[in-house]
Formats: sequence, C-alpha cells, structure tokens
Amino acid sequence: MATVQVRYIVRDVDAAIAFYTAQLGFELVMHPAPPFAMLQRGDLRLVLSAPNPSPGGGATLADGRAPEPGGWNRFAVQVDNLDAAVERLKASGATLRGGVVTGVGVRQALVEDPSGNPVELFEPLRDEAALERPG
Repeated sequence: MATVQVRYIVRDVDAAIAFYTAQLGFELVMHPAPPFAMLQRGDLRLVLSAPNPSPGGGATLADGRAPEPGGWNRFAVQVDNLDAAVERLKASGATLRGGVVTGVGVRQALVEDPSGNPVELFEPLRDEAALERPG
C-alpha cells in the first residue's frame, strides 16, 4: 500500500506510463481517462496528469496559470548499480541532466521522463543513506 503520493504534470500520459513502468519499475494502478493515470512503486504512488480543461490536477487555475512539466523538484529512486541504470537509460534514449555526481552519502544522476520531469536515481554510499538498511 502506498504511503506517499506525488503528482507529476506530463505532456503525454501514455508515454509517461511506458517510461515509468518499463524503465523504473512502476506498476500501473489505473488509467481511467486519457489525461490521468496512477502508478505505484513500493510506498510511492505516482499520479500523472496532463494539462486539460477538466477539473483535477491538470486543470488551469482560476488566476489563469496552467500546470506544466519540468522544473527541478523531484522524487528519488534507489538503485543497486547506478552506472548500469544510467547506461540502460541512455541506451533506451532517455535524457539525463548531466552525469553521475558523487555526494557525501550517495552517487546520483537525474533522468528526465518523456515530459522533462526529473527523477533522481541514487546509489547509497553509506548505510544511513539507504531507503532499506541492511539487516
């Protein structure tokens, strides 16, 4: 059961579903309408909304601002082998923002979904940085 939900605005919900399921291991929970889908990976539910005139996450606000993909806010997915994940994503045609960066507790890379939303992939360098600690 998901305990955290994140909404991403995407240009093409079907392309986003294909990316997240095939490349990042998400499962499709529901896709009841063209501008909306819900996916899940472990405790994370990812809600995808395309900009559209219907009420909901993709609707234009009363002040006229319309939702759009991109930016720098992101969620992070832990991987066992960052270099292998990056190579697999490059081979699939995915766009990466820069290369692999080594920080204090993790190695990380940013990959863009088909709409340009960033997803951080990280490989822990310290047990404390892992989502699931050994033992």
